[in-house]
Amino acid sequence: MLILKTTALFFVTALAEIVGCFLPWLWLRKGASPWLLLPAAASLALFAWLLTLHPAASGRIYAAYGGIYVATAVLWLRVVDGVRLSMHDWLGAAIALLGMAIIVAGWKGA
Repeated sequence: MLILKTTALFFVTALAEIVGCFLPWLWLRKGASPWLLLPAAASLALFAWLLTLHPAASGRIYAAYGGIYVATAVLWLRVVDGVRLSMHDWLGAAIALLGMAIIVAGWKGA
């Protein structure tokens, strides 16, 4: 149950980080409105706050979060960017998720 709850929270956290970085990218690379920087800043603040909701030490949280971030970014690549995923994309995301699950499983013993 801990892994499912943690994974869901990390997924929301990853979306907040990706959106917070994607909006300035739209402004700088695609000529979108600089007003996008306001929701981008809010999204990055939400991202930082969400990372504080975990019970483990910060280093473990960041390490485990990295796995979810990789998988979420690959999904973003497919859904938002419209890129067809390769076997390498899927395999890399799966390995990152496995690493995250191993780290989270060890939180009880730490």
